Amino acid sequence: MYKLMAVDLDGTLLDEEKKISERCRENVRRLKEMGKKFVLATGRPMRGILPYIETLDLSDENDYVVIYNGALVLNTKGDKILYNQPVSLDSYKELYELSKRFGVNIHALANEKVLTPKYNPYTEIESAFNHIPIIEGPVDEVDPSTNIIKVMFVDEPEKLDSVIPLLPGWVKEKYSILRSAPIFLEFLDKNVNKGVGVSIIANELGIKPEEVICIGDAGNDIAMIKYAGLGVAMGNATEEVKAAADYVTAANTEDGVAKVIEKFML
Repeated sequence: MYKLMAVDLDGTLLDEEKKISERCRENVRRLKEMGKKFVLATGRPMRGILPYIETLDLSDENDYVVIYNGALVLNTKGDKILYNQPVSLDSYKELYELSKRFGVNIHALANEKVLTPKYNPYTEIESAFNHIPIIEGPVDEVDPSTNIIKVMFVDEPEKLDSVIPLLPGWVKEKYSILRSAPIFLEFLDKNVNKGVGVSIIANELGIKPEEVICIGDAGNDIAMIKYAGLGVAMGNATEEVKAAADYVTAANTEDGVAKVIEKFML
């Protein structure tokens, strides 16, 4: 019997208007009544998911979220941290030098803000999605006390496609590298991914991997899909994600998450 479901947000739980369907909200309500857990697992910061926590009423003491793609795992009240694994300001600096070599835009996520050396439309998208301010300024002038959680190359999909094969070996050894969206390539601590994040929550709640369902659509969801007893890809997922999954549901515009809840958990 499945006891916990971890779900990605963008392209998975959310439709194209960034909304959760009434059908899905009702299914989550029923899960809560049954004592089962529903976990949001996202690359977003906390501020970017607060409206969805409220919509789904995930505000109990033992409701948890995976944010920043697993760099931070905590309860939804924000007063109990299970895992916190940022990178460093030095990481931002060295990846900035690499971004200049490749000619791609870059930004870094700090606590509830996004830092960038150059204002660009991709950082603007990050800011708008997550309701966080953009702080533009030279990388070498960032306050040394700044907590850098993750660094991202942000640019046109074709440009990022061309950059990935050119990443030096030391970068691949040092960082967990995730494609969270066509325009976002993320660099996190080597021990960070959504699979680690979900496993930490499951362990905290005494739930086994085989009792977990994980659902996603993009490359940053593969680790949790492989971790879960039932790994599910959305109908709109990339082929790589579908290949990693045990089951493929409908697209995010066709209530794919709601259908998985009804088929496997209710």
